[in-house]
Amino acid sequence: MASLSDLRSASLSARLLAGSAVLAVLVAAAFGVLVYAVTTLDDATKRERHAKAVTAQTLQLEKLMLDLDTGLRGFVLTGKKHLLTPWTSARAALPGQLRAFRRLASTTPDERRRAESLTTAIDQYVSGYAEPVVGIARTNPAASRTLVVRLEGAQELAGIRSRFADFLSREDALSAARTSAAQHRSDEAIAAAVAGLIASALLITGFGLFLARSIARPVREVAHGAARLAGGDLTTRLEPHGAGEVEELTNAFNRMAERLEASRRELEEQNERLRESENAKSELVSVVAHELRTPLASVLGFTSVLLQRETTEEQRREYLSIIEAQGRRLAALVNDFLDVQRLEEGKLVIAKELVDIGSVVREQTELFAGQSPKHLLDVSLPPTPLAVRGDSNRLAQVVANLLSNAIKYSPRGGVVHVAGQRTDNVVRVSIQDEGVGIPTELQREIFGKFVRGHATAEGIEGSGLGLAISRSLVEAHGGTIDFESTKGRGSTFWFEIPTASPG
Repeated sequence: MASLSDLRSASLSARLLAGSAVLAVLVAAAFGVLVYAVTTLDDATKRERHAKAVTAQTLQLEKLMLDLDTGLRGFVLTGKKHLLTPWTSARAALPGQLRAFRRLASTTPDERRRAESLTTAIDQYVSGYAEPVVGIARTNPAASRTLVVRLEGAQELAGIRSRFADFLSREDALSAARTSAAQHRSDEAIAAAVAGLIASALLITGFGLFLARSIARPVREVAHGAARLAGGDLTTRLEPHGAGEVEELTNAFNRMAERLEASRRELEEQNERLRESENAKSELVSVVAHELRTPLASVLGFTSVLLQRETTEEQRREYLSIIEAQGRRLAALVNDFLDVQRLEEGKLVIAKELVDIGSVVREQTELFAGQSPKHLLDVSLPPTPLAVRGDSNRLAQVVANLLSNAIKYSPRGGVVHVAGQRTDNVVRVSIQDEGVGIPTELQREIFGKFVRGHATAEGIEGSGLGLAISRSLVEAHGGTIDFESTKGRGSTFWFEIPTASPG
């Protein structure tokens, strides 16, 4: 299993090198076997030619012995010297023929032994019988024609011919055995070579399939993926497979596609933020134009009246009061805009002091109690302090925003219930009005910037920033803010701040 895993994780170059080495070894082995087969056939051919040469030399030597015997018999029986010519010629050629025969018939010890035995018998026949008989026939023809001489010669010649027959038989058998063995080895070598070539062909085919599967197909998939990516489909991903470098290529492609998709999402988010920013700017301009225009018009109008007309002391004080109220309204709007900017930039500093939030609630309700004669502020606080750690000014700003909204959004008047209590480890402040309530479709976005619902249409003043600022300030104190509202039946806003830890 480990070796299989190592092979799968091997690089493409290592696989190609290993496959090429195996293919080279297999092809070299196949050609080596073929060379061996050809060498074996060549050796068999040489042995066969040598065996034929030995047989031909043996037959020639046998014919020479027959010529000796023929010439000897003709001369002995007739006494005519011209009939001795075959014997004379054969006797002259015999030494050279014997040397050639010994030289050829000496490839194996057994063959050499049989050849020596045959040549010894021939030498004995020539020197021990033929030459003496010729000498006797020349001096005493009658003595050479005796039955004893003839029988001895026939026996000698018969033995030599028997040796010739045995030598030729053994030589033919040896030659046939050599040829058969050589042919068998050659057939085996050729079969092995053919098998090697077939294996090489299969390996080459497999190598081609490996290249097509491990290189061509993944590269083709990468090309198609790149085309889809170029066409805008940034979700294109490739299945990592293939050897070494090819798998790295698909992984690199996937990483590139992921980065491109992430970049596109980032650009889309930036574009969305830019659109939101543009919308916020448009809303800001609209709010500024609407909210600042009325107090500015009042300030400018009453200032012009004071400068251009003679007014009584009572009128002058009334106009100055209006100018002061509208100036405070402008200051409040500017402060709201600045607070939003600081909160968005993270520059708003929140103090961490021990604060009695009950005292904060009392102070703010006293400030708002005389602003609208149509509203009654009902305050319910425990006798003990509601201690939290935070910024008293910012907490007062939250309470003021909620009280201001409760009064503004209940234009017909009514009771505004303000309550503070300690629950578990938090201090909870709630402000309930009997006003117009919040439509259901606006409730999810009520804490957003510049969200005012139908307030503008109903003539209710405001910038739409109070709740957004209040939520940020409460969360900066580690608390939460929420509400409950029913259209036409009023709203209850509440926030919770963790109690101050002992010490």
